[in-house]
Amino acid sequence: MTPELTVLTLAALLQVVQFALYAVPANMELGSGYTTSARDREPSRQMSDRTARLGRAMDNHFEGLILFTIACVVISVSGQSTGVTTACAWAYLIARIAYIPAYYLGLRPWRSLIWMVGFAATALMYVAALL
Repeated sequence: MTPELTVLTLAALLQVVQFALYAVPANMELGSGYTTSARDREPSRQMSDRTARLGRAMDNHFEGLILFTIACVVISVSGQSTGVTTACAWAYLIARIAYIPAYYLGLRPWRSLIWMVGFAATALMYVAALL
């Protein structure tokens, strides 16, 4: 397995962790009656700001993970794994890890800057694949 695919696997495991970080407080705050329902209506209670942020951070990682997955697959399948692409993959993962507490705590502008690091690392992997 290429280093990029290893990091991709770790990023997928991070998504599992993020799901748990969000699901536990969301279930506690909204109640199991709502969270196990078909959710045809809005919840009768609102989540706290921080729990809602965990949900948005998780959703954001789903979006970023799509682009990162494509980059890792292109690099790996085309046999173009290099030190640069490996560093970019690790930069993506480290940024995604740092993004969770930054978003949870509402750290501005750090949250956006951390997001930008992960996005730029993914974009650089695309450029490296084309060179």
